[in-house]
Amino acid sequence: MASLDTVRGDLGLVVLYLSKAEARDKICRAIQYGSKFLSNGQPGPAQNVDKSTSLARKVFRLFKFVNDLQALISPPAKGTPLPLILLGKSKNAMLSTFLFLDQIVWAGRTGVYKNKERAEFLGRIAFYCFLGSNTCTTIIELAELQRLSKSMKKLEKDLKHQELYKNEQYRMKLKKSNERLLALIKSSLDIVVAVGLLQLAPKKVTPRVTGAFGFASSLIACYQLLPAPAKSK
Repeated sequence: MASLDTVRGDLGLVVLYLSKAEARDKICRAIQYGSKFLSNGQPGPAQNVDKSTSLARKVFRLFKFVNDLQALISPPAKGTPLPLILLGKSKNAMLSTFLFLDQIVWAGRTGVYKNKERAEFLGRIAFYCFLGSNTCTTIIELAELQRLSKSMKKLEKDLKHQELYKNEQYRMKLKKSNERLLALIKSSLDIVVAVGLLQLAPKKVTPRVTGAFGFASSLIACYQLLPAPAKSK
């Protein structure tokens, strides 16, 4: 019975995870970029999966630009330095623009929007916005990690010989530091993905490299969306 309850609990977590549109989108993204890695830009079944999954993912992102639009007009967290506020707002503006333009690209590829040349042009602008938003994210995460490092060192001095990992405040800062480090790695990978999609360095960032980096960043995104483990009483 205990093992059956465990299975039920695990299945419940899987159902909860897959009920999120964002989680399904990131799983599809991993399939898309995994297929791009396998095809290396060459015609075949893998490239067909890449293209069809890319188009299917756009449905998950319909009206998603509203989320970053809301973040753009929301007040920043207290104590955030002005440069980080400006970078954060720039990131929200560019990501919102990317998601909005991506809808026009979807409309163009499905035949709803008839001007295919304009749709492709807007798609290229969208990828530049994606590149810009990830560049902003990378700078923000680097700055926030530096701020966290300073506060953790100060806390280490204050605690002196006490055990650091028994201190709730220190553990929270350490957890936040790990989360930001993971976000930094993901945004750095996505910068390479954007460079590959825009073909800014076609000799170095080939479709296979783009696929590998995109697959890795997708797995990180899937991990970030996992439900938090229940705290033991």
